[in-house]
Amino acid sequence: MFTPDIYKNENPEEVNKFLEENSFGILINQTNGKLWATHIPLELAINNEGRTILEGHIAKENPQWEGFKQNEEVLAIFSGPNSYISSSWYDHENAPTWNYIAVHVYGKIKIIEGEAVVNSLKRLVDKHEQQSEKPIRVEDLSSKTMRQVNGIVAFEIEIEEIQATRKMSQNRDEKNYQNIILELEKKNTTESIATAKEMKKCPYEKL
Repeated sequence: MFTPDIYKNENPEEVNKFLEENSFGILINQTNGKLWATHIPLELAINNEGRTILEGHIAKENPQWEGFKQNEEVLAIFSGPNSYISSSWYDHENAPTWNYIAVHVYGKIKIIEGEAVVNSLKRLVDKHEQQSEKPIRVEDLSSKTMRQVNGIVAFEIEIEEIQATRKMSQNRDEKNYQNIILELEKKNTTESIATAKEMKKCPYEKL
């Protein structure tokens, strides 16, 4: 992923936090000679060897998993807040642009089986049931429901490289930076508000 130096996020803690909070990603590989992509949750975890991984699963009916056996190299893409930035918001003439956050994770995928599959599902469900009024647990599901596990292919991806872009108008001075936030808030869409909130976390570049 091409990222100018000013927009690179090389802080591992920030990147890991982003992956934990934005875990619905796109898994990409080569399957039967074509690029293949599936939209799925991919959760950051530590495996039994102490290595940082992403874990997830896809439907066995999805032919993508056949590609895992042919080529273990995969790419997972994660996106965060994004919004159009009008150059009319600056105090000088310039081109419009787009603010966004994106993380690309490159790694090697390995199919997992047996109890490891159930443990992976437990971690996924427990994480996302935390805010539920009546949270469910995998341990409490009936054997009939758990038979659905036979219809999935679970895997873990050993992370080899992470590329992270955080393009949030860091190249603007304080006056223009603050005005972009104001205009995004006035726009009042879900994405513009989320982008403005993200910009408030990290200040402009002090030129």
